[in-house]
Amino acid sequence: MTTAALIMAAGRGQRLGGSLAKQYLELGGCALLTHSVSAFAKHEAVGPVRVVISANDEQTYRAAVSGLDLLEPVIGGAERQESVRLGLESLEDLAPDRVLIHDAARPFVSAEMIDRVLAALNQGPGAVAAVALADTLKRQAAATHTIAATVDRAGLWRAQTPQGFAYAEILAAHRAAAQSAGPDFTDDAAVAEAAGLTVELVVGDEDNFKVTTTDDMERARRLFDSRLGDVRVGSGFDVHRFGPGDHVMLCGLALPHERGLVGHSDADVALHALTDALLSALAEGDIGSHFPPGEERWQGADSATFVRFAMARLAARGGRLAHVDLTIVCQQPKIAPQREAMRARLAELLELEPGRIAVKGTTSEGLGFTGRGEGIAVQATATVRLPG
Repeated sequence: MTTAALIMAAGRGQRLGGSLAKQYLELGGCALLTHSVSAFAKHEAVGPVRVVISANDEQTYRAAVSGLDLLEPVIGGAERQESVRLGLESLEDLAPDRVLIHDAARPFVSAEMIDRVLAALNQGPGAVAAVALADTLKRQAAATHTIAATVDRAGLWRAQTPQGFAYAEILAAHRAAAQSAGPDFTDDAAVAEAAGLTVELVVGDEDNFKVTTTDDMERARRLFDSRLGDVRVGSGFDVHRFGPGDHVMLCGLALPHERGLVGHSDADVALHALTDALLSALAEGDIGSHFPPGEERWQGADSATFVRFAMARLAARGGRLAHVDLTIVCQQPKIAPQREAMRARLAELLELEPGRIAVKGTTSEGLGFTGRGEGIAVQATATVRLPG
């Protein structure tokens, strides 16, 4: 029995504002859409997956789903109901037995919820993930903010997605709805009900909420972060000696100095140590394994490139940077006057709030090569959180 999935991503999400449709907002290093699509693309009981998108979003869409095995997208209509119908019709040549329809802005759909909807479809033509109402309901009086009545909540549920249906039946129901002069339906279960199909309620999940407002987006980020259970700490250490020059690069800043630092790239010893700390937390080698010092193309390169590379590796693993700490060991230049500027530059580079960035300067009390003023050493620590 073949099951196809349609992910609805043609809406604009006006309540969130901004030029970017809400399904493309970033959550844990990738778009909301990416999380939603991945749940179905990776599910062993789901076959072809197609996304219904806006004609204006094709480039953004392709970036969001890069690397996922999906059917070519379909352009949606002016309203959701029309978009679903167009998506269903695009699957007609594949003739799936069943179809799951899911909102792109519900990024926390679980494999277990998909399983429950599919199990219910074995018993009938329709099934909807939903949550039973727990709050007391009040009906507002017309034109005021006073209570007109208390509504009995017994038997009332909040519908979610995925909503699953026998494919031929829901396609026919949507076509019939498109031909009728009736009202627009708010979900696909309502379309199925109007066509006389029996739809079973399946236990959903409070975490499977739809991102609609800025508060919802903040809730999604908090929930995502709470699920990052694998905490890792990586360390990095680097040294560069002084040589000719009139400035040193530290934490992405050019600090005036009577000598420069010698090394491949721009010799930013702090960013090199930080890159190693990030890669260490991921257990993905060190800076030299990814950017060999013998390669001419890295001569004089901006060391921020290396940090961005490590951060991209972290994002690709679904991780978050929680905290960084740098200890800079040198006699000169003095670090304290530049500390806040360094933290600000690192915050910009790492996309991390300054309160999660520590920069300290110290000397070696005249001992060793740093004490003799021959160079600078930096110890870096990075704490990351990964799914697990």
